[in-house]
Amino acid sequence: MRARLCSAVELDRARVVAAAGELPLPARAARSRCPPGRRSVGARSRLEIRDKIFQRLGCRGRRSLISYRAFDEDSIDIPSLDDWGGSEGTSGYMISSSDGEDSDNEMILNPSSDMDVPKYKVSTNDAFTITAHRFALIGRRRKKRRIRYGILNNMGLITFLTTFLLLLDWCAWRIVRLPLPQFYLTRPFFMSAVIASCVGYIFVPVLDSFNIYQIIRKEGPVRHYLKKRAPTMGGLFFVPVGVAVAQAIAGFSSTEVTAATIVTLAFAAIGFIDDNLTLVENRNHGLSGWAKMVLEVVVATSFALWLDCTKISSPYGMKKLVPLPAPLGIICLGKFYSLLTSFCFVSLGNGIDLTDGLDGLAGGVSALAFIAMSVAVLPICADLGIFGASMAGACVGFLLHNRYKASVFMGDTGSLALGGALAAMAACTGMFLPLFISSGVFFVEAFFVILQVSQFKATKYLRRYGDRIFQMAPLHHHLELHGFKKPIIVAGAYLLSSVLSLFAGYVGLISV
Repeated sequence: MRARLCSAVELDRARVVAAAGELPLPARAARSRCPPGRRSVGARSRLEIRDKIFQRLGCRGRRSLISYRAFDEDSIDIPSLDDWGGSEGTSGYMISSSDGEDSDNEMILNPSSDMDVPKYKVSTNDAFTITAHRFALIGRRRKKRRIRYGILNNMGLITFLTTFLLLLDWCAWRIVRLPLPQFYLTRPFFMSAVIASCVGYIFVPVLDSFNIYQIIRKEGPVRHYLKKRAPTMGGLFFVPVGVAVAQAIAGFSSTEVTAATIVTLAFAAIGFIDDNLTLVENRNHGLSGWAKMVLEVVVATSFALWLDCTKISSPYGMKKLVPLPAPLGIICLGKFYSLLTSFCFVSLGNGIDLTDGLDGLAGGVSALAFIAMSVAVLPICADLGIFGASMAGACVGFLLHNRYKASVFMGDTGSLALGGALAAMAACTGMFLPLFISSGVFFVEAFFVILQVSQFKATKYLRRYGDRIFQMAPLHHHLELHGFKKPIIVAGAYLLSSVLSLFAGYVGLISV
């Protein structure tokens, strides 16, 4: 607007002077703002403003009728104030100031409808900002697509497991030669999956509120430092769900399921100690490698001694037997059975722990291994088949929160517990060969780590500097550094593990 109005402070001061009778209010304001040589000369217009009653913090302003002179048209070259109120299509704006009984009265300004509004121009800085924003949107779209890859991996895995279990339940009577209830393996699988996923929506925010975050390894890929901080120790909510559903369906009278539950929780306790020390001391590792291995060997040896002293139902009438395919038959290992049991417990626990480096990798492969073991042990101990299906369902429920990009990690609490559960199923039935086949991904990951460490220490001892075979171990990190995307690596591991699981189930059935 071309009109120049006095500020509210000057009007307030001028009103005080006008109340004392010296000068009219607008004249005082005009003289304070206008130059001496251009004071009002010529026709002067009068405008009567009626103050309205307004409330400010419960106080009312006084009503007064003020008559004042407007600015001269010729002096400042502005339109008459009378013209402001006569324009059509205009609206009044009410301005008020500070509170109190002696505060300013309300003023009503009726601006002209014909106003010179400046045109908006986009500067070069704004143009750069818009361009940067568009590039940011492109990046977000790519992230959304990557997140969809994780959902596709989960959907493919769930579809495969569901189809396989339904087909297995349909022809289960041909496998065990006994009438089994309908959906014998599908029911515990879906119950654990639904309960674990629902519990995760409650438990994951609790872990986040306690700042139980995963500590990124310094030896890992650099891209992992860009990850969003996600809570760890997710095994605390999905492992108990798996064993609880298995105990509820199989019953506490099943000795094998009870023993598998106890050893699973014992390995979960070792992992919990390791995770807790890592979080408290804020370092890359909790328990030392030797201390962790000693605890695992103690639990595995105790379980092997329990197998020697306990009577377990077996179709062969004796224990410590390892069923193999037709040319080999049944082999009695005797004292070596306990050594093989301890080896499986330690190797599987650490193998799953090493595999847990990408979102959804360890959980999905473990679910496939549990289903394979459920098929293999079904003719020998049907209750352990329920245990395996329930643990597989718990892993799938965990994957809904651990898919790319993961909102929670299982930690050592979950990885060691899964390894102990798989080894317990094999130790109670003698199905070690199906265990090695279905867990091939875990053994390959552990083998790469052992090969890398051995090569490094041997060359460091001989040449005084370490030499590595691979860019980084385990294998999934090596593939990641070669340019493979994380969801692609996980999908490849799922595909390979699915083939191995089908073969392991077949080997277990023909061995019996």
